[in-house]
Amino acid sequence: MSEPIQNRERKSPLKLILTLTVVAALITALVLLPTGDWLRAATGWVESLGFWAPVAFIAIYAIAVVFFVPGSVLTAASGTIFGVVWGSVYVSIASVLGATLAFLIGRFIARSWVEKRIEGNKTFSAIDGAVADEGWKIVGLTRLSPIFPFTLLNYAYGVTKVKFSHYLLASWIGMLPGTVLYVYIGSLGKAASEAGSKTTTEWIGYGVGLAATLAVTVFVTRIAKRALNAKIGDATEA
Repeated sequence: MSEPIQNRERKSPLKLILTLTVVAALITALVLLPTGDWLRAATGWVESLGFWAPVAFIAIYAIAVVFFVPGSVLTAASGTIFGVVWGSVYVSIASVLGATLAFLIGRFIARSWVEKRIEGNKTFSAIDGAVADEGWKIVGLTRLSPIFPFTLLNYAYGVTKVKFSHYLLASWIGMLPGTVLYVYIGSLGKAASEAGSKTTTEWIGYGVGLAATLAVTVFVTRIAKRALNAKIGDATEA
């Protein structure tokens, strides 16, 4: 197992470059493409709900997770609508709610369907074995370093032996770094639409904040990957 881990370490600079490229592409899309108009339209509708705006956003987000809709756009939109702090809070609640619903569906309603979807996948087989020994740690590590699509992973954990309470807590903590990063990117989209009212100092602050958030997210992700590789390796050899 040591050789594959070493190979992954050699590829880490490439993964960092890809991560930076994706972030740059998201920011470019928010600033230059009609995405900004779409977000402003969605923002206007949600904000028009007043007190119910957070409730509507959380419900829409949770339903989207259940139906396998990637949450990155909605997460960024929360930064545009609610700002970094409250956007992160609402996305955190919504993503955990959606992940919980999918987990319960996978465990009690659609277990056979989920098992067929992941059948024969060696990576998940290794994760399944590791979960049997250290459930909450594996859930947290896969959330920090997702090797499965987030939406499918929610259902997949439903057919493992992980305790629901462990799944819930580890998912919430593990998803926080990525949540804050995407919400922050969304807040930059709103700042860009108000570019004329921003000073140079404010833009420097935005840049420093983005760099710090990205650096922390990448750092935590790399640590999680190393730990996850070790845990999966132990489960495979057992």
